[in-house]
Amino acid sequence: MLLNDSYNHKEVNRKIIQAVGKPYGLIERLKMKGIGSPRLIIEASSPQIEHLLNLDNNANWCFIEMRPEGIIIRFRSLLETFALVIPYWKLVVYKTDASVYTIYKDEFFVRISVRTAGDHKFMQRISQVKAEKSVGMDL
Repeated sequence: MLLNDSYNHKEVNRKIIQAVGKPYGLIERLKMKGIGSPRLIIEASSPQIEHLLNLDNNANWCFIEMRPEGIIIRFRSLLETFALVIPYWKLVVYKTDASVYTIYKDEFFVRISVRTAGDHKFMQRISQVKAEKSVGMDL
């Protein structure tokens, strides 16, 4: 689900919480050693996202936020913030190169480039949490 997350609309917040859960609390964030990624470079994306990114001439960056039931990929275009909301059960992550990850959800995808070992650890943590969440779903 691709949403305009620029403004604090109750309906948008409700959809996000329904799909991926409420944000982690402070104690949980500390236990997890952070729930957000550093700034990541978007190398390619699906046509819907590409169209939004091409509206301005700025560099294409995104941030990933972990939630209890999924992730949110946020990026900016013009003066708006957009959120690609992905529940863990629809999340597919491929490591296509030494420093490139592709994140899929249905018809959407985002190919990101990671620069540091910390970025790789964050992506591994997402895959680990997804695996933990999907263990009970296979029954």
